[in-house]
Amino acid sequence: MEKFNMHAAMLRRATRLFLLGIALLLAACSSLQLAYNHGDTLLYWWLDGYVDLDSDQKPWVRQDIDNFFQWHRKTQLRDYAQVLQTARRQLQGTPTEADLLADYDDIRERTQVLLLKALPELAELARSLRPQQIAQMEKKFAANNDTFRHKNMKGDREHQLAFRYDKAMDQFELWFGSFSREQEAAIRQASDARPLDNALWLDERIRRQQAILALVRRVQREKLGQDATMALIRSLIEDNFARRDQSDRKEFFGEYDQGTAQLVLTVIRLATPAQKAHALKRMQGWIDDCNALAAQAH
Repeated sequence: MEKFNMHAAMLRRATRLFLLGIALLLAACSSLQLAYNHGDTLLYWWLDGYVDLDSDQKPWVRQDIDNFFQWHRKTQLRDYAQVLQTARRQLQGTPTEADLLADYDDIRERTQVLLLKALPELAELARSLRPQQIAQMEKKFAANNDTFRHKNMKGDREHQLAFRYDKAMDQFELWFGSFSREQEAAIRQASDARPLDNALWLDERIRRQQAILALVRRVQREKLGQDATMALIRSLIEDNFARRDQSDRKEFFGEYDQGTAQLVLTVIRLATPAQKAHALKRMQGWIDDCNALAAQAH
């Protein structure tokens, strides 16, 4: 059931440089090709860590993952290269908040395509889970939440703001290189202007986790068939995507998105020609990697 989170992460790493600040989440990997070519194995290990796959599940789960990557390589990577080309042109110009918000909406739609593509495999996995595997998933969720609390909710508000800023700077420096003290001060101000409510983010995490657990438990309890399970998963995916715009927290989400867009725009406006050249070179490397990976499709 957690497969769709990993697919979304792969999409984020492949497409978001500064789209609404999701660049802050990009992994510090020097080669997309290296990461992508090992992605099927990494995804398998990651999934196994959540549910402890048994000997019957392992062969077909590996095959499902392999099939998904083959489809993804054939149909999605050249499109990602075009998305990155657009982002590269925006970086060379003067992007606006509206540009970044529109780009983010586009990426959300692409992410949803990936998740819905995986519906049959997700349903098959959900129907195969045993009670002890669901319990293992619940324990893994709890451990992840403890890690979130330790990292993001430690100390007072100032400490949490500083921690969030440091994470942002790690990624901005990856893309743009080092910044002057004056630049850092302006970036810190823009970072702190974003709403801060780690308790809300934790609550949202727990809400999603509980929905997943409730779904797989219902599938097992009612012994649902493939079509019924797919319908439940589709509804869960669509509800999660709609939540930012339809929940009682949409005002917070909107303010956070706008604040993050302003943070990214601040970095772009402050960047020197040399810093922009550094970022453009890195983006071009990802574009080249996407095209090279797509060319390897078979």
